[in-house]
Amino acid sequence: MADLLLLLAYGFGFWLTLGLAAYWGGRGFYSVWFPAAGLRLALLWHAGPRLTPAIAAVEIVVNLIMGRFNPGSPDLAMTLWGILRPVLAYGGVVAVIRWLSTGRRAGVMAPPMPFGLAAVAAPGIAAFSALPEALLRPDRTAVESVQDIMISLTAFAVGDLLGVLIIAPPLLWVAETISQRRSGMIAAFRECAIRGSATLEAALLLAGGIATTWLLNRIGLGSQPMPLILAVAWIGLRSGRFPVWVALTIVSLLILPETAGAFSTIDRLHLHLDLATVVVVGYLAGSYCDAQKQARTDIERRDRLLFQAERLKTLRAMSVAVIHEISQPLSTLAIEAKHLHEITDGADIEIMRSAALVDRKAATLSNLVRRLRRFGGAAVDEPSALPISALIESVAAIATPEARDQGALLKIGPINPDLVVFAQEVELSQALMNLLRNAIHAANDGQVELTGEKEGKNVRIMVTNHVGTSHRAKAGMGVGALVAQAIVEAHGGHLEKAKIQDGVASASIILPLAGDDI
Repeated sequence: MADLLLLLAYGFGFWLTLGLAAYWGGRGFYSVWFPAAGLRLALLWHAGPRLTPAIAAVEIVVNLIMGRFNPGSPDLAMTLWGILRPVLAYGGVVAVIRWLSTGRRAGVMAPPMPFGLAAVAAPGIAAFSALPEALLRPDRTAVESVQDIMISLTAFAVGDLLGVLIIAPPLLWVAETISQRRSGMIAAFRECAIRGSATLEAALLLAGGIATTWLLNRIGLGSQPMPLILAVAWIGLRSGRFPVWVALTIVSLLILPETAGAFSTIDRLHLHLDLATVVVVGYLAGSYCDAQKQARTDIERRDRLLFQAERLKTLRAMSVAVIHEISQPLSTLAIEAKHLHEITDGADIEIMRSAALVDRKAATLSNLVRRLRRFGGAAVDEPSALPISALIESVAAIATPEARDQGALLKIGPINPDLVVFAQEVELSQALMNLLRNAIHAANDGQVELTGEKEGKNVRIMVTNHVGTSHRAKAGMGVGALVAQAIVEAHGGHLEKAKIQDGVASASIILPLAGDDI
């Protein structure tokens, strides 16, 4: 139902923006300002490339309603392909970039890089896909010479690029507001209101850039985008993507009305190329600023984790000292309790039960202290061959009481006992425990499943659980998952973040198997 509402809203928006784009149309029917491209990319980025066929169907229906093609035309197949082609190009670009942003590739594709790459790549790929039609059917595109074809396709790419970078970001911010009830857009408004001096600085810089550009044009030097480029670059580097998007919107609102209607395609393209340069530079500068802010946040979070690790290290040293002091007398107590149990065999039933109870409790406590000595000793810091079955069994023993308290059932799937990794047991147990804890707290049907299976030369340890229909994936990984990711990557593997499909959430640890013959 949600997808249907999105598609209906898209259909209306596409009809509105398609009619608007006609005012900037040039020879070859490509618009040099195409806001519909921004709607298309925003929907694909928000809902995923799975909606590509549905979006293509909506665009065909809208074009049919607007009378842009005749169903009885002999060129119907070519016309439909002309409508489908950019949609498929956009869907393909989004699918590829989403794939590049997962697994081990995610390290070099941190936000906001994926969307920025899609915003630039999609218009270029869509324009390039029109080249065969332009060469083979010049009668359809109304361009014949190589120069006209290049101008037409350049106008296609520039129009889509301007539409994407001006229209898509605010739509995605609004979608984030609605879906997560906490938005970067609201935060950006708040930040702009608080930082009044920065807002004044941005306004003065933008006004100076616009005035300088206008003055250079008035004295006969033509359209010079450099003053605007410097202004928006400074705003982006200082304040981030949202303030620079506001500045770019103001610049676009000043330029686009001047190039609408009866205007030479060459002159329009020249001005829009200048505008596209300003827009791309400003958005990249704002993206860099936001990435730097995110990096500083991550560093601060890591610093807090390191501080906590130092505290735990101190606590560990103290615990080892205490355990060392009590281990010897406790071992003696366990031996004596066992001896007491043996010599009371055949005595009064109450004495036998009490002796057996003391024996069991002393043995349990002695085993616990031995395990604590092992975990607190230096040997545990060294990686060793670790069977996956043993890892999962020990972690499940720790997690089962917590799952029971949360009303969840922890289920262990069949695990091949021959699967072995070379790892530091305590750290890897902590990583898996963090994922289990997240799944237990999010479980909707009260069941969490933990499995391990071979996957090529790797092993995949997967945690799955059902989530509610209203559940939304959080923008950040969270501290627990961040610690797990750091631990897993230190072991030569990678962590797949939680994916939600058909109400089932899954997160996986992928590690290389031990041994060269695996």
